[in-house]
Amino acid sequence: MFVPDEKILKNYASVMVDFALGGGFGIKERDVVYLQFDLPALPLALKVYLRILEKGAHPLLKINEESFSKIFYEFAQSHQLDFFPKDYSKALIKTIDHRIYLIADRDPLHLKKISPAKIFQAQKASKLVKKWLFAKEDKGELTWSLCLYGTEGMAKEAGISEKAYWRQIATACFLDKADPIKKWRLIFQDVRKIIEKLNKLPIDKIHLTAKNTDLWIKYGEKRKFVGVDGRNIPSFEIFTSPDWRGTEGHIYFDFPLYRFGNIIQGIYLEFKNGKVIKAKADKNEKLLLEMIKQKGANKIGEFSLTDIRFSKITKFMANTLFDENFGGKHGNTHLALGSSYHDCFSGNQRSVSSKEWRAMGFNDSVEHTDIIATTDRKVEVILKNREKQLIYRKGQFVIDKF
Repeated sequence: MFVPDEKILKNYASVMVDFALGGGFGIKERDVVYLQFDLPALPLALKVYLRILEKGAHPLLKINEESFSKIFYEFAQSHQLDFFPKDYSKALIKTIDHRIYLIADRDPLHLKKISPAKIFQAQKASKLVKKWLFAKEDKGELTWSLCLYGTEGMAKEAGISEKAYWRQIATACFLDKADPIKKWRLIFQDVRKIIEKLNKLPIDKIHLTAKNTDLWIKYGEKRKFVGVDGRNIPSFEIFTSPDWRGTEGHIYFDFPLYRFGNIIQGIYLEFKNGKVIKAKADKNEKLLLEMIKQKGANKIGEFSLTDIRFSKITKFMANTLFDENFGGKHGNTHLALGSSYHDCFSGNQRSVSSKEWRAMGFNDSVEHTDIIATTDRKVEVILKNREKQLIYRKGQFVIDKF
C-alpha cells in the first residue's frame, strides 16, 4: 500500500482545516468539527485530527469501513433499511460547526451485486439529515468539505498506478507547493473575477452544444453563479442551480459515473418540460433508471463548468470529486440530477421558506448525482433582451468581451 510522504499529508490536513472549512477561512478555537473518514484514509485522518486539536477546536469522529456497508445491504431487512435515528441525528447536527469527509474507497465497486432498490430505500430514510444540514448551512452556521485519499482500488479503476494516482492528487490540490493555501487563495481570486462578470449578465437561458448534445437550461429568477469556496478540495467548478422547469433537449456524458458502489457508462439523457423523458446507458442502465425514479431525481439541481486554466486534473480518477473538476484539454461540464444548492440564490437564503424554494424552481431531492462530460463544447447565454452572448469555448470562460 502506497502512503504519501509526511509533507504531502501535513499540507493536505492544513488545506482542509485551515482553509477549506469556514469557506476559505478555516476553523476557529472551540469550533466542533465532525471528521468522517473511510478507513484506508487513516494516515490523513490522523493529521487532520491533530490539526483540529492544534487549532483549539473539538473533533468528533466517525470511521467508515465498506465491509460493514456491504454486509448491511446484503442482510438488512426492510424495517432495518427504513430505520433512521432521528433524535441522535438531530442532536449531532445541532452540535457541530463543521463537517469534513475523507473519501477512500478500498473497492469502488463493492456494492455492484447489491439490488439498487435496497440502496435507494435506505437513502430515503436519511432525507431529514439533508434537510437539517441545508437549513443550518443556509443560516451560515455550518461549513463542510470533502477530499480524496487515494487507494489501490481507485487507482486500478482509473487505470494508473497508486503512485501516479497520488501524484495527480498532490498536483490538483497544490500539496507539492511550499504554501498550498496561498495558491488556493490566488485561485479563489481569479475564479471570483469570472463569477462577478457572469453575475452581471441578465441571463434568461443557457445553451450548451457538444458531441450528441443540444441542451437548453432556464436560468431562473434570483439566481447567481458560485464556486471555489472550499466545499470540495479540489474545486475549480463554476456552477449554478437553475430553474429545473426550463430544461429542454439532450446531453451525452462520456465520463463513467461511479455511484452506489457501481459504475454506469455512456449516459444519455433527454429532457422535456424540465424532466428526464429518456435515459440510456451503455453499461448499468438499470441502475441509472432506478436512480431517476427517486423523487426529484429526474430533474436537474446543478449546471457546472470547469476552466482548464485553473484545473490541473488531467487524468480520469474514477471518483466524482475529482472527475467533476477535470481540466484536461476541454475542461468539463456536469449536470447534477437531484437537489439544488440554495447558495445559488441571489437573495437572503435565511428568509426563504420551503414553499418559496419550490416556487422558484429550486429542486428538492434526497439525490444529488453529478454526471460529467469532457468533450469540447460551446456555451452561450440568451439575455433577457434576447441578445446572445458566448461565455465558454475550448475549455475556458470567455470573459474578454464581457
